[in-house]
Amino acid sequence: MAALTSLGETPAETAAPRRQGMRARRRRRLNAFRYLAFTMFGLFFLLPMLAMIRFSLEGSKGGTWSLAAWRDIVSYQGVGVPPLMSAVEISLELAVITCLVILVLLVPTMIWIRLRVQWISRTFEFLCLLPLTIPAISLVVGLGPVYNRIEHYNLSALMLFWVYVVLALPYASRALAAGLNVLDVKTLSEAARSLGASWFTVMVRVIAPNMWQAILNATLLSSALVLGEFTIAYLLGYNNLQAELYSISRNTPNAGVVFSTSAASLLFAFVLLLILSYVGRPRRRG
Repeated sequence: MAALTSLGETPAETAAPRRQGMRARRRRRLNAFRYLAFTMFGLFFLLPMLAMIRFSLEGSKGGTWSLAAWRDIVSYQGVGVPPLMSAVEISLELAVITCLVILVLLVPTMIWIRLRVQWISRTFEFLCLLPLTIPAISLVVGLGPVYNRIEHYNLSALMLFWVYVVLALPYASRALAAGLNVLDVKTLSEAARSLGASWFTVMVRVIAPNMWQAILNATLLSSALVLGEFTIAYLLGYNNLQAELYSISRNTPNAGVVFSTSAASLLFAFVLLLILSYVGRPRRRG
């Protein structure tokens, strides 16, 4: 202690570098764990994707490579099924319609509940999470008579968006709730109302732009659910992308088209995730 005092250093000054060294070691260990976890999960998802793409590129002769399976996505038609491209278009249209409907229903409702009737938030959350507890087969049994009546009007598979809105409710509601939780909604609304804004303006022009990232997350989750849904569409007799791929795999020996289309749909979802992540990222100002 005398030596330290003679050098003009206090115990607090000597303890500060030690704490910084401990924090640096903890940070390095945490970063190493993150890199290891991301690498393992990346390999878990990337290796099956690469195997799928490799199988779709294999030609009819062993040891050859061909893009025929990828070119057939646009023009392929299996035995007893509609063209593959029509199923792709239907799935994309269903994703767009489902996202629009669920945002129009949930965003104003959740903002209004947060502002005016917060006592009903628990009941609303329970109703939104309820589809997670109901098996898909039970939904089909309950909705089967409704869709059997709808079929008399010769409506297309786009009518599946009502079911997909129900299925996407838990995921979209939780994403939007996370965006609302980080906002001081009451202060924003009171400030806008004091300036003469209507409730519609408060929701659309004040609160909704501040939860843009949550809206993008809800859109991504809803579209991914629609693009990958199979059970309800197949059991109700409608033809979306997944039901079409299943029919092609059963009725044709050309499995390359199935793998190429599945890989293309996964790549599309991945690219959509990147686009939405880039759009929702806050821009840095110089």
